[in-house]
Amino acid sequence: MALKTNVSAFYRGIFALALLPHIAISAPAANVKTSIDRAETPDNVKEKLLLPYLFSSDSMGLNIGLGGMLSGYFQDQMTIGGTVFGGDVSKGIGLGVWNFKLPKTERFFLSTYGFLGYYPDQRAYAGAGQEFIPKGTPLPGSNDSTNMQFLEADGSSNWFDIKLEYALPIGATKDKGMVEYKLKNGLLVSEPSGGESWNPLESGATVLVLRQFNRYQSFEFVDEELDGTIHAVELGILYDNTDFSVNPSMGSSQYLSVSHDAAWLDSDHEWTFINLDMSKYFSFGESDYASQRILALNFWTGYSPSWEVEYDSLGGRQVTNNAPYNEGATLGGFYRMRGFDQNRFHDKAAIYTSAEYRYTLKYNPIEDINWLKFLRLDWFQVVGFVEAGRVAPEYTASTLLSDLKVDYGLSLRALTAGLVIRFDIAHSDEATNGWVMVDHPF
Repeated sequence: MALKTNVSAFYRGIFALALLPHIAISAPAANVKTSIDRAETPDNVKEKLLLPYLFSSDSMGLNIGLGGMLSGYFQDQMTIGGTVFGGDVSKGIGLGVWNFKLPKTERFFLSTYGFLGYYPDQRAYAGAGQEFIPKGTPLPGSNDSTNMQFLEADGSSNWFDIKLEYALPIGATKDKGMVEYKLKNGLLVSEPSGGESWNPLESGATVLVLRQFNRYQSFEFVDEELDGTIHAVELGILYDNTDFSVNPSMGSSQYLSVSHDAAWLDSDHEWTFINLDMSKYFSFGESDYASQRILALNFWTGYSPSWEVEYDSLGGRQVTNNAPYNEGATLGGFYRMRGFDQNRFHDKAAIYTSAEYRYTLKYNPIEDINWLKFLRLDWFQVVGFVEAGRVAPEYTASTLLSDLKVDYGLSLRALTAGLVIRFDIAHSDEATNGWVMVDHPF
Protein backbone atom coordinates (compact mmCIF):
# COMPACT_ATOMS: atom_id res chain seq x y z
CA MET A 1 0.00 0.00 0.00
CA ALA A 2 1.51 3.32 -1.03
CA LEU A 3 0.15 5.88 1.41
CA LYS A 4 -2.21 5.40 4.32
CA THR A 5 -4.76 8.14 5.01
CA ASN A 6 -4.09 7.80 8.72
CA VAL A 7 -1.47 10.48 8.01
CA SER A 8 -4.46 12.79 7.54
CA ALA A 9 -5.52 12.13 11.11
CA PHE A 10 -2.27 13.69 12.28
CA TYR A 11 -2.68 16.81 10.16
CA ARG A 12 -6.30 17.05 11.30
CA GLY A 13 -5.10 16.77 14.87
CA ILE A 14 -2.47 19.48 14.43
CA PHE A 15 -5.06 21.97 13.17
CA ALA A 16 -7.62 21.05 15.81
CA LEU A 17 -5.19 20.90 18.72
CA ALA A 18 -3.39 24.11 17.93
CA LEU A 19 -6.02 26.45 16.55
CA LEU A 20 -9.28 25.64 18.31
CA PRO A 21 -9.45 26.61 22.00
CA HIS A 22 -13.24 26.23 21.91
CA ILE A 23 -12.99 22.78 20.37
CA ALA A 24 -16.25 21.40 19.00
CA ILE A 25 -16.81 18.29 16.92
CA SER A 26 -19.16 19.53 14.21
CA ALA A 27 -18.40 16.84 11.66
CA PRO A 28 -19.62 13.28 12.29
CA ALA A 29 -17.61 11.57 15.02
CA ALA A 30 -17.48 8.40 12.91
CA ASN A 31 -15.65 8.04 9.61
CA VAL A 32 -14.90 5.37 7.07
CA LYS A 33 -11.56 3.68 7.72
CA THR A 34 -9.63 4.01 4.49
CA SER A 35 -6.26 3.40 2.89
CA ILE A 36 -5.09 5.22 -0.22
CA ASP A 37 -2.71 3.92 -2.85
CA ARG A 38 -1.33 6.84 -4.90
CA ALA A 39 0.08 5.87 -8.27
CA GLU A 40 2.70 8.62 -7.81
CA THR A 41 4.00 7.39 -4.44
CA PRO A 42 6.62 4.63 -4.03
CA ASP A 43 5.52 1.78 -1.80
CA ASN A 44 6.12 2.76 1.81
CA VAL A 45 3.52 2.39 4.50
CA LYS A 46 5.73 3.91 7.21
CA GLU A 47 5.64 7.67 7.66
CA LYS A 48 7.33 9.99 10.14
CA LEU A 49 7.28 13.75 10.28
CA LEU A 50 8.40 16.73 12.33
CA LEU A 51 6.40 19.79 11.30
CA PRO A 52 7.30 23.27 12.61
CA TYR A 53 4.47 25.75 12.15
CA LEU A 54 3.33 29.20 13.11
CA PHE A 55 -0.02 30.95 13.17
CA SER A 56 -1.36 34.31 14.20
CA SER A 57 -4.80 35.64 15.18
CA ASP A 58 -6.18 38.84 16.65
CA SER A 59 -6.79 37.22 20.02
CA MET A 60 -3.76 34.92 20.29
CA GLY A 61 -1.07 36.91 18.52
CA LEU A 62 1.88 35.08 16.97
CA ASN A 63 2.40 31.47 18.06
CA ILE A 64 5.17 29.05 17.13
CA GLY A 65 4.77 25.30 17.41
CA LEU A 66 6.11 21.88 16.53
CA GLY A 67 4.15 18.79 15.58
CA GLY A 68 5.39 15.24 15.16
CA MET A 69 3.96 11.93 14.05
CA LEU A 70 4.71 8.26 13.47
CA SER A 71 2.46 6.32 11.12
CA GLY A 72 2.53 2.68 10.06
CA TYR A 73 5.23 1.63 12.51
CA PHE A 74 3.06 -0.46 14.84
CA GLN A 75 0.00 -1.04 12.68
CA ASP A 76 -0.35 0.01 9.05
CA GLN A 77 -3.39 2.19 9.70
CA MET A 78 -2.36 3.63 13.08
CA THR A 79 -0.92 7.08 13.75
CA ILE A 80 0.68 8.52 16.89
CA GLY A 81 1.03 12.30 16.93
CA GLY A 82 1.59 15.25 19.19
CA THR A 83 2.07 18.99 19.15
CA VAL A 84 3.30 21.80 21.37
CA PHE A 85 3.02 25.53 20.77
CA GLY A 86 3.39 28.83 22.59
CA GLY A 87 2.99 32.58 22.22
CA ASP A 88 3.12 35.64 24.40
CA VAL A 89 0.22 34.37 26.55
CA SER A 90 -1.07 31.25 24.84
CA LYS A 91 0.46 27.81 25.27
CA GLY A 92 -0.61 24.26 24.66
CA ILE A 93 0.40 20.64 24.40
CA GLY A 94 -1.51 17.72 22.90
CA LEU A 95 -1.10 14.04 22.10
CA GLY A 96 -3.19 11.56 20.18
CA VAL A 97 -3.39 7.98 18.90
CA TRP A 98 -5.67 7.41 15.93
CA ASN A 99 -7.14 4.24 14.41
CA PHE A 100 -5.53 1.62 16.61
CA LYS A 101 -7.09 -1.67 15.52
CA LEU A 102 -7.81 -3.73 18.59
CA PRO A 103 -5.76 -6.96 18.72
CA LYS A 104 -7.36 -10.06 17.22
CA THR A 105 -10.11 -8.00 15.61
CA GLU A 106 -10.69 -6.75 12.07
CA ARG A 107 -13.37 -4.14 12.63
CA PHE A 108 -12.78 -2.36 15.95
CA PHE A 109 -10.73 0.86 15.86
CA LEU A 110 -9.79 2.91 18.92
CA SER A 111 -8.74 6.58 18.87
CA THR A 112 -7.87 8.79 21.81
CA TYR A 113 -6.59 12.35 21.84
CA GLY A 114 -6.40 15.23 24.27
CA PHE A 115 -5.09 18.71 24.81
CA LEU A 116 -4.12 21.11 27.60
CA GLY A 117 -4.15 24.76 26.60
CA TYR A 118 -4.23 28.32 27.90
CA TYR A 119 -5.51 31.12 25.67
CA PRO A 120 -5.89 34.90 25.78
CA ASP A 121 -9.28 36.49 25.10
CA GLN A 122 -11.37 33.35 24.85
CA ARG A 123 -14.82 34.30 23.58
CA ALA A 124 -18.13 32.57 24.26
CA TYR A 125 -21.52 33.79 23.08
CA ALA A 126 -23.00 32.44 26.28
CA GLY A 127 -24.00 33.41 29.80
CA ALA A 128 -27.69 32.56 30.02
CA GLY A 129 -26.83 29.56 32.16
CA GLN A 130 -24.88 31.67 34.66
CA GLU A 131 -27.48 34.32 35.51
CA PHE A 132 -30.99 35.50 34.69
CA ILE A 133 -31.17 37.55 31.49
CA PRO A 134 -33.53 40.53 31.90
CA LYS A 135 -36.90 40.48 30.18
CA GLY A 136 -36.70 42.06 26.73
CA THR A 137 -33.01 41.21 26.27
CA PRO A 138 -32.28 38.36 23.82
CA LEU A 139 -30.53 35.34 25.29
CA PRO A 140 -26.83 35.35 24.36
CA GLY A 141 -26.28 33.22 21.26
CA SER A 142 -29.98 33.14 20.32
CA ASN A 143 -31.10 33.93 16.79
CA ASP A 144 -32.11 37.48 17.80
CA SER A 145 -28.98 38.19 19.85
CA THR A 146 -26.29 40.63 18.81
CA ASN A 147 -22.65 39.77 18.30
CA MET A 148 -21.80 42.02 21.25
CA GLN A 149 -23.35 39.59 23.76
CA PHE A 150 -20.39 37.47 24.75
CA LEU A 151 -18.03 36.53 27.55
CA GLU A 152 -14.33 37.16 26.93
CA ALA A 153 -11.31 36.55 29.13
CA ASP A 154 -8.03 34.65 29.36
CA GLY A 155 -8.37 31.08 30.51
CA SER A 156 -7.83 27.37 30.06
CA SER A 157 -9.45 25.10 27.49
CA ASN A 158 -8.69 21.43 28.06
CA TRP A 159 -10.28 18.41 26.43
CA PHE A 160 -9.95 14.68 26.10
CA ASP A 161 -11.76 12.29 23.73
CA ILE A 162 -11.77 8.54 23.38
CA LYS A 163 -13.82 6.75 20.74
CA LEU A 164 -14.38 3.20 19.60
CA GLU A 165 -15.56 2.61 16.03
CA TYR A 166 -16.90 -0.60 14.50
CA ALA A 167 -17.15 -1.16 10.74
CA LEU A 168 -20.18 -3.33 10.08
CA PRO A 169 -19.62 -6.46 7.92
CA ILE A 170 -21.92 -5.26 5.14
CA GLY A 171 -21.55 -3.29 1.91
CA ALA A 172 -18.04 -2.09 1.08
CA THR A 173 -16.70 -3.40 4.42
CA LYS A 174 -18.26 -6.84 4.10
CA ASP A 175 -14.90 -8.62 3.90
CA LYS A 176 -12.63 -6.27 5.90
CA GLY A 177 -12.96 -3.24 8.13
CA MET A 178 -11.11 -0.82 5.85
CA VAL A 179 -11.90 0.46 2.37
CA GLU A 180 -9.00 0.61 -0.08
CA TYR A 181 -8.85 3.32 -2.76
CA LYS A 182 -6.46 3.68 -5.69
CA LEU A 183 -5.81 7.18 -7.01
CA LYS A 184 -4.08 8.69 -10.01
CA ASN A 185 -3.61 12.46 -10.06
CA GLY A 186 -5.81 12.51 -6.97
CA LEU A 187 -8.77 10.95 -8.80
CA LEU A 188 -10.33 7.60 -8.01
CA VAL A 189 -9.36 4.86 -10.46
CA SER A 190 -10.40 1.83 -8.40
CA GLU A 191 -13.90 0.57 -7.74
CA PRO A 192 -16.02 3.16 -5.89
CA SER A 193 -17.13 2.14 -2.41
CA GLY A 194 -20.70 3.31 -3.02
CA GLY A 195 -22.91 5.79 -4.79
CA GLU A 196 -24.67 3.69 -7.39
CA SER A 197 -27.58 2.56 -5.21
CA TRP A 198 -28.77 3.23 -1.67
CA ASN A 199 -28.56 -0.15 0.04
CA PRO A 200 -26.42 -0.53 3.19
CA LEU A 201 -26.29 -4.30 2.70
CA GLU A 202 -24.72 -4.02 -0.73
CA SER A 203 -23.15 -0.56 -1.08
CA GLY A 204 -21.23 1.95 1.02
CA ALA A 205 -19.74 1.60 4.50
CA THR A 206 -21.62 1.63 7.79
CA VAL A 207 -19.77 2.56 10.98
CA LEU A 208 -20.93 2.56 14.60
CA VAL A 209 -19.20 4.89 17.06
CA LEU A 210 -19.13 5.18 20.82
CA ARG A 211 -17.38 8.36 21.95
CA GLN A 212 -16.69 9.57 25.47
CA PHE A 213 -15.66 13.23 25.53
CA ASN A 214 -14.58 15.63 28.25
CA ARG A 215 -14.23 19.41 28.27
CA TYR A 216 -13.01 21.96 30.79
CA GLN A 217 -13.01 25.68 30.09
CA SER A 218 -12.35 28.67 32.33
CA PHE A 219 -12.72 32.45 32.00
CA GLU A 220 -10.49 34.47 34.34
CA PHE A 221 -12.16 37.85 34.79
CA VAL A 222 -10.67 40.57 36.99
CA ASP A 223 -13.11 40.05 39.86
CA GLU A 224 -14.15 36.42 39.38
CA GLU A 225 -13.50 33.18 37.51
CA LEU A 226 -16.12 31.20 35.62
CA ASP A 227 -15.50 27.61 34.61
CA GLY A 228 -17.41 24.60 33.40
CA THR A 229 -16.87 20.90 32.85
CA ILE A 230 -18.63 18.21 30.85
CA HIS A 231 -18.21 14.43 30.78
CA ALA A 232 -20.49 13.18 28.00
CA VAL A 233 -21.06 10.12 25.85
CA GLU A 234 -22.06 10.02 22.18
CA LEU A 235 -23.54 7.00 20.38
CA GLY A 236 -23.82 7.32 16.60
CA ILE A 237 -24.18 5.49 13.31
CA LEU A 238 -22.75 6.61 9.96
CA TYR A 239 -23.80 5.28 6.57
CA ASP A 240 -21.39 6.60 3.94
CA ASN A 241 -22.63 5.60 0.49
CA THR A 242 -20.28 7.79 -1.54
CA ASP A 243 -17.85 6.74 -4.25
CA PHE A 244 -14.77 8.10 -2.42
CA SER A 245 -15.28 9.14 1.19
CA VAL A 246 -12.32 11.55 1.26
CA ASN A 247 -13.57 13.58 -1.73
CA PRO A 248 -17.06 12.40 -2.78
CA SER A 249 -18.33 13.05 -6.30
CA MET A 250 -21.56 11.04 -6.11
CA GLY A 251 -23.73 9.24 -3.59
CA SER A 252 -24.82 10.30 -0.13
CA SER A 253 -24.05 9.98 3.58
CA GLN A 254 -26.16 10.05 6.74
CA TYR A 255 -25.11 10.32 10.38
CA LEU A 256 -27.42 10.04 13.39
CA SER A 257 -26.23 10.38 16.97
CA VAL A 258 -27.34 11.01 20.54
CA SER A 259 -25.09 12.69 23.13
CA HIS A 260 -25.76 12.68 26.86
CA ASP A 261 -24.10 14.03 29.98
CA ALA A 262 -25.53 12.49 33.16
CA ALA A 263 -23.83 15.10 35.38
CA TRP A 264 -21.13 12.58 36.23
CA LEU A 265 -18.12 13.52 38.36
CA ASP A 266 -17.78 17.31 38.23
CA SER A 267 -20.05 17.92 35.22
CA ASP A 268 -22.13 21.05 35.70
CA HIS A 269 -25.53 19.58 34.82
CA GLU A 270 -27.38 16.86 32.91
CA TRP A 271 -28.24 17.33 29.24
CA THR A 272 -29.09 15.44 26.03
CA PHE A 273 -28.57 16.35 22.38
CA ILE A 274 -29.81 14.62 19.17
CA ASN A 275 -28.00 15.18 15.88
CA LEU A 276 -28.80 14.34 12.22
CA ASP A 277 -26.38 15.13 9.37
CA MET A 278 -27.14 14.26 5.71
CA SER A 279 -25.21 15.00 2.51
CA LYS A 280 -25.82 14.36 -1.19
CA TYR A 281 -23.38 14.64 -4.11
CA PHE A 282 -23.97 15.02 -7.87
CA SER A 283 -21.24 14.67 -10.50
CA PHE A 284 -21.36 16.66 -13.76
CA GLY A 285 -18.22 15.03 -15.10
CA GLU A 286 -15.16 16.77 -16.50
CA SER A 287 -14.81 19.78 -18.78
CA ASP A 288 -12.02 21.48 -20.71
CA TYR A 289 -10.48 22.89 -17.55
CA ALA A 290 -11.91 20.70 -14.79
CA SER A 291 -11.35 17.04 -14.00
CA GLN A 292 -14.42 17.12 -11.72
CA ARG A 293 -17.51 19.28 -11.36
CA ILE A 294 -19.48 18.40 -8.25
CA LEU A 295 -22.60 19.79 -6.62
CA ALA A 296 -22.51 18.99 -2.89
CA LEU A 297 -25.58 19.50 -0.67
CA ASN A 298 -25.81 19.23 3.10
CA PHE A 299 -28.63 19.31 5.65
CA TRP A 300 -28.04 19.25 9.40
CA THR A 301 -30.36 19.59 12.36
CA GLY A 302 -30.02 19.24 16.12
CA TYR A 303 -32.31 19.27 19.13
CA SER A 304 -31.72 19.27 22.88
CA PRO A 305 -34.85 17.81 24.59
CA SER A 306 -33.40 18.50 28.04
CA TRP A 307 -33.08 22.28 27.41
CA GLU A 308 -35.34 24.30 29.72
CA VAL A 309 -35.86 27.96 30.56
CA GLU A 310 -36.60 29.17 34.09
CA TYR A 311 -38.09 32.57 34.96
CA ASP A 312 -37.66 34.87 37.92
CA SER A 313 -40.30 37.19 39.39
CA LEU A 314 -39.34 39.98 36.97
CA GLY A 315 -39.60 37.84 33.84
CA GLY A 316 -35.86 37.24 33.56
CA ARG A 317 -34.78 33.99 31.96
CA GLN A 318 -32.11 31.44 32.79
CA VAL A 319 -31.30 28.31 30.76
CA THR A 320 -30.91 24.97 32.54
CA ASN A 321 -30.08 21.41 31.43
CA ASN A 322 -28.79 22.77 28.15
CA ALA A 323 -26.16 21.27 25.89
CA PRO A 324 -23.03 23.49 26.06
CA TYR A 325 -22.76 26.38 23.63
CA ASN A 326 -20.01 24.57 21.70
CA GLU A 327 -21.50 21.06 21.67
CA GLY A 328 -25.25 21.24 20.97
CA ALA A 329 -27.54 23.07 18.54
CA THR A 330 -24.74 25.42 17.53
CA LEU A 331 -24.01 27.37 14.35
CA GLY A 332 -21.08 29.54 13.31
CA GLY A 333 -17.49 28.76 12.50
CA PHE A 334 -15.39 26.59 10.24
CA TYR A 335 -18.00 23.86 9.60
CA ARG A 336 -21.43 25.54 9.57
CA MET A 337 -22.23 29.21 8.87
CA ARG A 338 -18.65 30.18 8.11
CA GLY A 339 -19.53 33.87 7.76
CA PHE A 340 -20.12 34.06 11.52
CA ASP A 341 -17.81 33.69 14.52
CA GLN A 342 -17.09 30.28 15.99
CA ASN A 343 -20.13 29.01 17.95
CA ARG A 344 -21.90 32.32 17.35
CA PHE A 345 -25.46 30.90 17.70
CA HIS A 346 -26.86 28.21 19.99
CA ASP A 347 -30.27 27.30 21.37
CA LYS A 348 -32.58 24.35 22.02
CA ALA A 349 -32.91 23.52 18.30
CA ALA A 350 -31.08 24.28 15.07
CA ILE A 351 -31.44 23.78 11.34
CA TYR A 352 -28.80 24.27 8.64
CA THR A 353 -28.35 23.71 4.91
CA SER A 354 -25.53 24.35 2.47
CA ALA A 355 -24.74 24.03 -1.22
CA GLU A 356 -21.22 23.90 -2.67
CA TYR A 357 -20.08 23.79 -6.30
CA ARG A 358 -16.69 22.05 -6.31
CA TYR A 359 -14.58 22.61 -9.44
CA THR A 360 -11.43 20.47 -9.49
CA LEU A 361 -8.83 22.03 -11.78
CA LYS A 362 -6.90 19.96 -14.31
CA TYR A 363 -4.04 22.43 -14.03
CA ASN A 364 -1.66 21.88 -11.12
CA PRO A 365 0.91 24.71 -10.97
CA ILE A 366 3.29 22.87 -8.61
CA GLU A 367 3.13 19.46 -10.30
CA ASP A 368 6.61 19.74 -11.82
CA ILE A 369 8.34 21.61 -8.99
CA ASN A 370 10.69 19.00 -7.57
CA TRP A 371 11.34 20.60 -4.19
CA LEU A 372 7.57 20.59 -3.48
CA LYS A 373 7.07 16.92 -4.31
CA PHE A 374 7.02 16.09 -0.60
CA LEU A 375 3.60 17.77 -0.35
CA ARG A 376 2.09 15.03 -2.57
CA LEU A 377 -0.32 17.68 -3.86
CA ASP A 378 -2.53 16.14 -6.54
CA TRP A 379 -5.02 18.89 -7.39
CA PHE A 380 -6.46 22.29 -6.56
CA GLN A 381 -10.19 22.87 -6.28
CA VAL A 382 -12.15 26.12 -6.49
CA VAL A 383 -15.42 26.12 -4.54
CA GLY A 384 -18.34 28.52 -4.32
CA PHE A 385 -20.78 28.02 -1.46
CA VAL A 386 -23.88 29.42 0.19
CA GLU A 387 -25.26 28.57 3.64
CA ALA A 388 -28.47 29.20 5.55
CA GLY A 389 -29.57 28.25 9.05
CA ARG A 390 -30.93 29.36 12.37
CA VAL A 391 -31.26 28.35 16.00
CA ALA A 392 -34.57 28.43 17.85
CA PRO A 393 -36.13 27.86 21.30
CA GLU A 394 -38.52 25.27 19.84
CA TYR A 395 -38.44 22.63 17.13
CA THR A 396 -41.23 23.81 14.81
CA ALA A 397 -41.13 24.49 11.09
CA SER A 398 -42.77 27.89 11.47
CA THR A 399 -39.94 29.03 13.73
CA LEU A 400 -36.95 27.26 12.21
CA LEU A 401 -37.78 28.29 8.64
CA SER A 402 -38.26 31.97 9.43
CA ASP A 403 -35.61 34.69 9.81
CA LEU A 404 -32.82 32.45 8.52
CA LYS A 405 -29.22 33.61 8.76
CA VAL A 406 -27.39 33.49 5.42
CA ASP A 407 -23.79 33.68 4.28
CA TYR A 408 -21.80 32.91 1.15
CA GLY A 409 -18.21 32.57 0.10
CA LEU A 410 -15.36 31.10 -1.90
CA SER A 411 -12.88 28.38 -1.04
CA LEU A 412 -9.56 27.15 -2.39
CA ARG A 413 -8.86 23.51 -1.61
CA ALA A 414 -6.08 21.04 -2.33
CA LEU A 415 -5.64 17.30 -2.03
CA THR A 416 -2.29 16.69 -0.38
CA ALA A 417 -1.08 13.38 1.03
CA GLY A 418 -4.59 12.01 0.60
CA LEU A 419 -6.07 14.84 2.66
CA VAL A 420 -8.23 17.79 1.66
CA ILE A 421 -6.94 21.13 3.02
CA ARG A 422 -9.15 24.18 2.56
CA PHE A 423 -8.99 27.95 2.87
CA ASP A 424 -12.49 29.43 3.07
CA ILE A 425 -13.54 33.07 2.94
CA ALA A 426 -17.16 33.66 3.94
CA HIS A 427 -19.26 36.82 4.25
CA SER A 428 -22.34 37.51 6.35
CA ASP A 429 -24.07 40.62 7.67
CA GLU A 430 -21.87 40.37 10.78
CA ALA A 431 -18.41 39.59 9.49
CA THR A 432 -16.10 38.40 6.73
CA ASN A 433 -14.11 35.44 8.02
CA GLY A 434 -11.22 33.37 6.75
CA TRP A 435 -10.83 29.75 7.88
CA VAL A 436 -7.94 27.34 7.33
CA MET A 437 -9.03 23.78 8.05
CA VAL A 438 -8.72 20.17 6.93
CA ASP A 439 -11.42 18.12 5.20
CA HIS A 440 -14.44 19.34 3.32
CA PRO A 441 -17.01 20.82 5.73
CA PHE A 442 -19.23 17.90 4.63
